[in-house]
Amino acid sequence: MEAAAVVRVEELTSGASGRIIPVFRNLRQSILSYETFRKSLVLIYSFFVWILIVLPRRHRFSSTASPPSSPKAQSSSLRRRKFCIQRDEEDTMRRRALAEAIEMVTEDDSGCKWTTSLFFGVKRNALFCRSWFPVSGEVKGILIIIHGLNEHSGRYSHFAKQLISCNFGVYAMDWIGHGGSDGLHGYVPSLDHVVADTAAFLEKVRLDNPGVPCFLFGHSTGGAVVLKAASYPHVEEMLEGIILTSPALRVKPAHPIVGAVAPIFSMVVPRFQFKGANKRGIPVSRDPAALLAKYSDPLVYTGPIRVRTGHEILRITSYLKRNFQSITVPFFVLHGTADRVTDPLASQDLYNEAPSKFKDIKLYEGFLHDLLFEPEREEIAQDIIDWMEKRLTALLS
Repeated sequence: MEAAAVVRVEELTSGASGRIIPVFRNLRQSILSYETFRKSLVLIYSFFVWILIVLPRRHRFSSTASPPSSPKAQSSSLRRRKFCIQRDEEDTMRRRALAEAIEMVTEDDSGCKWTTSLFFGVKRNALFCRSWFPVSGEVKGILIIIHGLNEHSGRYSHFAKQLISCNFGVYAMDWIGHGGSDGLHGYVPSLDHVVADTAAFLEKVRLDNPGVPCFLFGHSTGGAVVLKAASYPHVEEMLEGIILTSPALRVKPAHPIVGAVAPIFSMVVPRFQFKGANKRGIPVSRDPAALLAKYSDPLVYTGPIRVRTGHEILRITSYLKRNFQSITVPFFVLHGTADRVTDPLASQDLYNEAPSKFKDIKLYEGFLHDLLFEPEREEIAQDIIDWMEKRLTALLS
């Protein structure tokens, strides 16, 4: 096993770029002393709690005495709500058309058949899905791809083609707010819903392919989603193993204040975007062409991260960090030692602490975050295929 190198991890990054709330970074240098600011924060925090808890209660008590809103005000509010819904639906349809137009195979890929479809998640949101299967030969297993934050399943077509060349079938699902799926682009109201959608999609795939071994693959924040899903016994029993590339397992705020106020702002202004965030973030691949393709892709969200989305990432990574010792599913974790988006040392901790009996780790010296978009992508994909075949062989022995 390769030794983990000590690297500097960029704080508060998403699974796809370095953009989770780069705010409050210089608070200690402000005109207020840190202690004064801390006391002010407690006051602000209390004020928000009072607004969220006391005022709604007072409103209920006084609702019978208060005059109803004027028809004009109600009409204006309804028009605004309808406008927002219509805007989101139009954006979803535009993205879905782009997702459908992605070339999933070329003329040279005659040995591959592919489809796109919609899967309705636990909240009845339409989620855009893809599948790739070999035209002939027995399918030895199925890999379900869960992409990272801000990207989409169509980016993994090259990986899917390599998998089907080894007689694996492939499915992929866009999260809510991503790719061709429903929702505001880049907005994730709950990663727990994404976890539940992943489990439900896995169950559907198994029903459609009885008797075929299934694996889950997750990249970055998608890796956190897959790991949490697989930590539930009813999901683990449907799987032969999981593969995690650059999983988001230890994400910290740029400043402790951010962690303190994030839950409040997540409830008050969940869709708000931090305009001061870096649009492109830090490098995620050593391949310039891969970087250009990613950030010129209209289905990749490159806007500032939204408040609720950032809070959800902090929440799921905090949960996983506390529960490594409950992970018993077979897993293979891969990470680049030069990754500054997610922490390779956290992947090493997962490997060291998880009691899974069948587990492996591979650290790639000097590699960055998007492992399957590095110049050595084919070798990395082959490492994944080799691990799945090793796992299937172990099941037969």
